[in-house]
Amino acid sequence: MSAQSTGVPAQRRTPRFPFAAQVLTGLVLGVVLGFVALRIGPVGDEQPNWLAVTLETVGSTFVTLLRTIVPPLIVLAVISSIANLRNVANAARLAWKTLLWFGGTALIAVAIGITLGLTLRPGLNSGVDDSTLAEPSGTGSWLAFIESIVPVNFLGLGARVSGADDGSFSASLDFNVLQLIVIAVVLGVAAVKVGKAAEPFITFTDSALQVVLKALWWVIRLAPIGTVGLLGNAVYSYGWTTIGALGKYTLTIYIGLALVLFAVYPLLARLNGLSPLKYFSGVWPAVQLGFVSRSSMGTMPVTQRVTEQNLGVPRYYSAFAVPFGATTKMDGCAAIYPAISAIFIAQFFPGVSLGVTDYLLIAFVSVIGSAATAGTTGATVMLTLTLSTLGLPLEGVGLLLAVDPILDMGRTAVNVAGQALVPAIVAKREGILDLPRYNAPRTASGFVPLDETRTDAEGDEAGEEPDAPKTTVGASG
Repeated sequence: MSAQSTGVPAQRRTPRFPFAAQVLTGLVLGVVLGFVALRIGPVGDEQPNWLAVTLETVGSTFVTLLRTIVPPLIVLAVISSIANLRNVANAARLAWKTLLWFGGTALIAVAIGITLGLTLRPGLNSGVDDSTLAEPSGTGSWLAFIESIVPVNFLGLGARVSGADDGSFSASLDFNVLQLIVIAVVLGVAAVKVGKAAEPFITFTDSALQVVLKALWWVIRLAPIGTVGLLGNAVYSYGWTTIGALGKYTLTIYIGLALVLFAVYPLLARLNGLSPLKYFSGVWPAVQLGFVSRSSMGTMPVTQRVTEQNLGVPRYYSAFAVPFGATTKMDGCAAIYPAISAIFIAQFFPGVSLGVTDYLLIAFVSVIGSAATAGTTGATVMLTLTLSTLGLPLEGVGLLLAVDPILDMGRTAVNVAGQALVPAIVAKREGILDLPRYNAPRTASGFVPLDETRTDAEGDEAGEEPDAPKTTVGASG
């Protein structure tokens, strides 16, 4: 006799390997394969061996897939988020409070970076060979930052031409994230102002966003495989030799990141009546993916998912705060990293010193110029913007590029954690946070179930393993 005919709920299948555990397994496997590739060594004319090439291909393919979906994701998410706020009475208040918290936490993070740079002094006797001095191929400046905001075309699309050593050239199309945001903001505000006539456009945008998010979730499910390639390639490419030369600098950066992630954020959560442990368990799936992908924008769907589903932030607010934070809330890339790096470069070059005014400028650039990082991998633009403002030699950037991918993992993880914390704090202070959901236990997948009647597809979207088929008590067989 079936469970359905007896009215007894069907037995749930044992969950398969949780997604979070899959990513952790990928981390370990990536490190192991990276060291195996190192032991094999280069072949022929110092060419990477087959394993190194495979790891690099797997990792770069995963990042390329993420970047492919970013442009439509940005436009649709921003338009939809602005439209979702049109019926919220305190929308302006929420937006301003979000901005203030973004700026306030950035100030705390940059203060920690400056303190560590002055205390640990990573640029003195670093053992780094100054032969690596080289100006970056692209630099950040306030004028260039302002110019980059103005869209050059409706798609924010630009061409990029690069040359090879053999004299050949290649051209590719590139999306300017800042321009896409400006375009999306204009369209979103215009849709709200138009009113009823814009309802079909808003409905289409919401529908298209769901389709893009579904496609992106499929890409994110490949994260364990991408983790193997990304981390394995990092170990093979940089090993411990380069890290050793910049060991003190790398350690200083990670100490700063750890202080923000494990001290500042929990303290802010506690001061606002939120459990730090629930915050960490809730945000962990996004932090984990951010560490691997090194892209706040690529991680944004997971960040929004944990912000709503685990931390209890209302969707109409998180749909605005998370996309906005993915481009401007950069405590790792735009606060800790440029502060310590600027001090490192000032200490490395003889005769260069920083005064109180310079440290105030570092703080100013970190808070105001953080949008220059635009949610993409890497923070060289932010660093060069800081160095240009302080008048420090840009050649110093070449000293730090060797370990940048390793640092970028930790920086992005902190970025993502902050992008989820601020909406939770603002929602709590405004009385719109779902506290029972925030304090609810997480499943093995790292997510709070939406409800007892969620569909298998919803569970899969949330990063969970699909449940056993559900039955209705008393249903006829």
